[in-house]
Amino acid sequence: MRTLVLGGSSFVGGRLVRKLLENGDEVTTLNRGRSGNSRAGVHQLIADRRDVDSMKAALSGTEWDAVYDVSGYIMATDAENFRALVDLVDGTVGRYVFVSSVMAYEQSGVFPWTEDFAQRDEPPTTYGGFKVFAENLLLDRYRTTGLPATVARPAAIYGPENNIFDMESAMFIRLRRGLPILLPHGGLVTGSFGYVDDFVAALTTMAYHEAAVGEIFNVTGSGVTALAYVQTLADIVGAEPRVVPLPDETVESLDKPAFCRLFRARHHGVLSTQKLHDVLGVPPERDFRSGHELTYEWFQQSPLANSTTLADPLWGKGFDLEYEAEIAERLGVSP
Repeated sequence: MRTLVLGGSSFVGGRLVRKLLENGDEVTTLNRGRSGNSRAGVHQLIADRRDVDSMKAALSGTEWDAVYDVSGYIMATDAENFRALVDLVDGTVGRYVFVSSVMAYEQSGVFPWTEDFAQRDEPPTTYGGFKVFAENLLLDRYRTTGLPATVARPAAIYGPENNIFDMESAMFIRLRRGLPILLPHGGLVTGSFGYVDDFVAALTTMAYHEAAVGEIFNVTGSGVTALAYVQTLADIVGAEPRVVPLPDETVESLDKPAFCRLFRARHHGVLSTQKLHDVLGVPPERDFRSGHELTYEWFQQSPLANSTTLADPLWGKGFDLEYEAEIAERLGVSP
């Protein structure tokens, strides 16, 4: 297959490119070229998703068996430019696979969330609001012009090369160093997690399976509480976690994040992946523990193992261990 990956320079995109090469695809990436050259065997197109002219220059006259859009988020583009991109590729692609997000859902007290649950009601200038806009535009095009689009909704993707540092990498560091782990909301915030290579394998199935066209699929289903997250990773590291419960009034008074971002109440939700398994035949993803065991093997050999404070260049997410220790000390816990 002749495949185009929009993004393809880090984490999900990079792992997807590797999978496509293993499958024997002819792979091209399109990005701003700020992360260096593409890997061997991959052609690279340089364009900025916020610059329609550069996108036209890169894509005019091209045709693709499949386009994987892994960079369709508000930090990289906007509603107007996304619509222009869809106009550009409509009629020239065999499949358009869009990576959306659990943030497209309206919060609900009913678990698990299925694909027919209500969408988030926010403007497309927000992260979740943009995902809703993009989903609706693509599926409307499918109904009106026949654009063969399909939508994947993941939640928290983890694994080797994760470029959101305030997830498993930060937790591994806290545990290895015996640092306090601040836990809000009684540790009861429950979220869905998925191993990156399982996720990209599901995306490749969506690119060729006829039943995927015009449909939305949840692609992350392992639900665990924040406390179970900490306990499982602690067991993998071989450490006793120093859990510090955060009172609600302390959470509300924080100057900046002082705990894993996935432990915030806004991430409280569990996805059902039954449709993905039943309709597309995608096998169940690996369990939460085994996926993190593989991730920890990678982490121990990575530069992150010796880091203390990091903010990734794309998302701006990070962790401040000194600030976390300061908050713990206010609560009477030694650093």
